[in-house]
Amino acid sequence: MTSPNARESPPDSSRDDGGGPLEGLTVLDLSRVLTGPYAAMLLGDLGARVIKVERPGIGDETRGWGPPFVGTGEGRTSTYFLSVNRNKESIGLDLRDADDREVLQGLVRKADILVENFRPGVLDRLGLGHRIFQDANPRLIVVSISGFGHDGPSAQRAGYDQIIQGEAGLMSMTGPDAGQPTKVGVPIADLSAGMFGVIGALAALDERHRTGRGRVVHTSLLGSLIGMHTFQGTRWLLGKDLPEASGNSHPTVSPYGAYRCSDGELVQIAVGNQSLWNRFAPAVGIDADDPRFATNEARREHEGELDALVEAAFGTRPAQEWTDELEGVGVPTGVIRTLEDVYADPQVISQGLVADLDDPRLGPLKVPGSPIRWDDEAPGQRHRPAPLLDEHGEQLRRWATHDH
Repeated sequence: MTSPNARESPPDSSRDDGGGPLEGLTVLDLSRVLTGPYAAMLLGDLGARVIKVERPGIGDETRGWGPPFVGTGEGRTSTYFLSVNRNKESIGLDLRDADDREVLQGLVRKADILVENFRPGVLDRLGLGHRIFQDANPRLIVVSISGFGHDGPSAQRAGYDQIIQGEAGLMSMTGPDAGQPTKVGVPIADLSAGMFGVIGALAALDERHRTGRGRVVHTSLLGSLIGMHTFQGTRWLLGKDLPEASGNSHPTVSPYGAYRCSDGELVQIAVGNQSLWNRFAPAVGIDADDPRFATNEARREHEGELDALVEAAFGTRPAQEWTDELEGVGVPTGVIRTLEDVYADPQVISQGLVADLDDPRLGPLKVPGSPIRWDDEAPGQRHRPAPLLDEHGEQLRRWATHDH
């Protein structure tokens, strides 16, 4: 997938982790805040070179989102910004300035993928629409992420994650009960739209091998959450059974959820089939053949009675004893942990899910790592830290205007 322009890259654009499957490709990141920067970072994690275009003197507004911050003085950096901008270079360009637009067009001509999350129509009004980009570079793949979609009656609405979690029905299925709709603890609409954008880009790259031409990939926060409805969506569309929030219970399987133990900790179980039920029931003192609970359908019908029995049993012993016993008989189980515990977990560390960054301003940093590993790669690969605003501007301007 090597870009024909890869040989022109400045020497210091090389990656600390030795590249990846997308090494040699160039991504132009015109996006801001979360969903687009996340998509571009994922492409960078896969080995692409990512150039982040920011407003001069201001940059991506998440540079100022905090607390928390790390560092002091000029090196003071938002942890939010750091979370989605590793493995990138930065150039400050004013898209209304003629000289800067010329630099941008030079970068467009040398890019393989462009990521943007402007509200539909904004780039066109700036004279920088998708057609302009692809006229300059017919091989360019444009990933365009909007809030509610690029056309239709709600296309011009601002796309904020929590608003769309509500509008897409996710909050109606999340929380302790139907009266308390609750958002997910991470901006799941932003993140899923970024991932769907990357999936579209990779498909378009494969198509480009056959056709020699790029295409525009559209996705949205609204579409990404509806795309993740899966069984809940078909539950309503086909079964006319309207999902609603049910706390930690499963909407179709029982017993499945969290139960408090004698030490106050919650243990979760997933009794997902009849074989697991036959192993779980004796462990908690329930007759597996009791007609009220003998089948999953019966267990769902008598779920209140079953939950009361399971809760009473779990309340007699501490969490560790229950997880040890249930894992011993093959029942999926686990505790509910804080992030403090998660990032200290030996299994998490063994999978390279804590990445080390060597930031010249902030020193050694640890951040969440990429969930993708390659068969010839040791876990814990290193990445480059998020850039300073316009940190690579001078060299990128030279590269953008270099014709050979």
